[in-house]
Amino acid sequence: MIKVLLADDHRMVREGLHRILEEPGGDIQITAMAANGQEAVEQALKECPDVAVIDVSMPVMNGIEAAKQIHLHCPHTPIVMLSMYDTPTYVQGALNAGARGYVLKDDAGNQLVEAVHTVHRGAQYFSPTIAEMVKRLSK
Repeated sequence: MIKVLLADDHRMVREGLHRILEEPGGDIQITAMAANGQEAVEQALKECPDVAVIDVSMPVMNGIEAAKQIHLHCPHTPIVMLSMYDTPTYVQGALNAGARGYVLKDDAGNQLVEAVHTVHRGAQYFSPTIAEMVKRLSK
């Protein structure tokens, strides 16, 4: 089982993503959930999950700062950022924070399970729009 921390400030989104990630017969288990960045860091420190899925825009501490803290304290926990923002500022911030994946919320239903598996295996995963942006940013 891949143990996942799921952080999003909208309860309905968390519950929906929980259902998507824990699909019947799958190998993903949500072991912790958080409603803000500070809670995400606290949960990560308790659990050091196999993967953390973190919303970029959250109260108390934003997702990028939470990702930095999680990456610092749980360096073996790959992070997938989840966002509605597809701007270079957010993507670069996420990468600088140590994120190994970036999935747009519009794509989450189709791609989040794949993203979790991919980063768990040690590779990076980006929504197609973000993958193109990452190529341009790395030049």
